[in-house]
Amino acid sequence: MKFSAQRESLLEPLQQVAGAVERRQTSPVLGNVLIECAEDGIVLTATNNEIELRAGSGFSVDEPGATTVPALKLLEICRLLPEQARVSFELSGEKATLKAGRSRFTLATLPVDQFPRSEALEEGQQIDVLASTLHRAIKATGFAMAQQDVRFYLNGMLLEIGQERLCCVATDGHRLAFSQVTTDVSPETPIRAIIPRKSVGEFARLLGAASEDDLVRLHLTDQQLQASLGDVRLTTRLVDGRFPDYNRVIPIDGNKELVVDTQSLRQCLTRASVLSNEKYRGIRLALSSGVLTISSNNPDQEEAIDELEVDYQGDAAEIGFNVTYLIDVLNATETETVRLVVKDGASSALLMPDGNTDSKYVVMPMRL
Repeated sequence: MKFSAQRESLLEPLQQVAGAVERRQTSPVLGNVLIECAEDGIVLTATNNEIELRAGSGFSVDEPGATTVPALKLLEICRLLPEQARVSFELSGEKATLKAGRSRFTLATLPVDQFPRSEALEEGQQIDVLASTLHRAIKATGFAMAQQDVRFYLNGMLLEIGQERLCCVATDGHRLAFSQVTTDVSPETPIRAIIPRKSVGEFARLLGAASEDDLVRLHLTDQQLQASLGDVRLTTRLVDGRFPDYNRVIPIDGNKELVVDTQSLRQCLTRASVLSNEKYRGIRLALSSGVLTISSNNPDQEEAIDELEVDYQGDAAEIGFNVTYLIDVLNATETETVRLVVKDGASSALLMPDGNTDSKYVVMPMRL
């Protein structure tokens, strides 16, 4: 096995697949990247047995073959080489040698037959979706996924695709993010899949590198999702579980509504968060005629109070929230103003980008 190419031809696919590699591995070979050489180029594959990333690069290969080498070491070496450097790679016995100019690196290898690989899916449904459309929906919701929750189905994002409608939903039990977009896709049967948290992050990174008009091909079975975009293919297991009925969580009885400048509210919340309780991160929103008062305090008896002028003439209300949850929503909001709908101090709040009901965010109150 032998090939030579410009540094960038090896670095780009390495960067595309390296996200699947965990630093702590259950098996040594999972820390390696599989390099497969054919006459017209190479294909790199990395996996952690939950997600697999596969990317290719086209150039002339001297001797076809395959091997596995430490993924993160190879990535770091390529990053540190000079731009446009000519890189040569050669396999000899159980060692692989990489040369560039006067630099020489010898890497240990592991047998190819130890490396787990997934094949292209044949069963299930296959659809094409605008990468930019799917990327926006994931960005608008992914932050609300749980982390290591015992309710394993919350450690991921729900993807629903129906008649000309694509929907992403995520919740950790304390907040919920919902985003839907219209598409020209109509699957044979409605698609409903829970994508694991790590896979969502890699999926978003893949889609974010696409141009506005690129299509991503989704192939889904009951247990797997495979997404293909250009020379990159992502394969992930799906979470086996029943996602909560999010429609029951979105409040519809809020009777106090105001529209507030997104950036001003974010700045006020960020300032108030400085003196909030470091463990519970609680802040208080007090709504009165024409004014929204944001306050926080901590066990050291320190206090922050900030006020915003708002267009509101309804009844007074006071409600506590985790400030981090509110800031996360505002960071995901692309409109200049945001609509806040509340009922009372014991009910969840509904936030929406002003003028856009395709994204909805629910934040549960907290007792202060």
